[in-house]
Amino acid sequence: MKLIAYIGIGSNLDDPVSQVKEAIEELEAIPDSVLAASSSLYSSKPMGPAGQPDYVNAVAALDTLLSAEELMQALIKIEDRQGRDRSGDKWGPRIIDLDLLLYGKKKINTDNLTVPHPGMHERDFVIIPLHEIAGNLSIPGHGQLTTLINQCENHSMKKLITGK
Repeated sequence: MKLIAYIGIGSNLDDPVSQVKEAIEELEAIPDSVLAASSSLYSSKPMGPAGQPDYVNAVAALDTLLSAEELMQALIKIEDRQGRDRSGDKWGPRIIDLDLLLYGKKKINTDNLTVPHPGMHERDFVIIPLHEIAGNLSIPGHGQLTTLINQCENHSMKKLITGK
């Protein structure tokens, strides 16, 4: 069954703008999926350890026939191709980070996958680009994006490149 999935994209190493653009291009090549939209690229302060560069973030929407697990595996393969190193700090610097934010209206909680993505409703670097491409969306258990934007405290983001 075809449904829409939302993918969070972030990078703060090795030319982050290029890394995010490359990830969006890679999303277009995922089998049995179509890139429906991608947000603008935004610069945001890191939420992890101090002293790391600012992040570039975006959100993409995919119409997909893949299961959530299959889609997550495709995202991990993209990260691997772009050189993601998983040995660093949890919120440390990274070449690319792809998160499955939402998978239709489904709630998933397995050892390998939690959807909706935990904490996404509190992160302006997710909520603002997600709102840009899906303004009327509601996050299961947390409410409408427009309400969540007003609850985010940071809002230190800067739009870098307009999405498509």
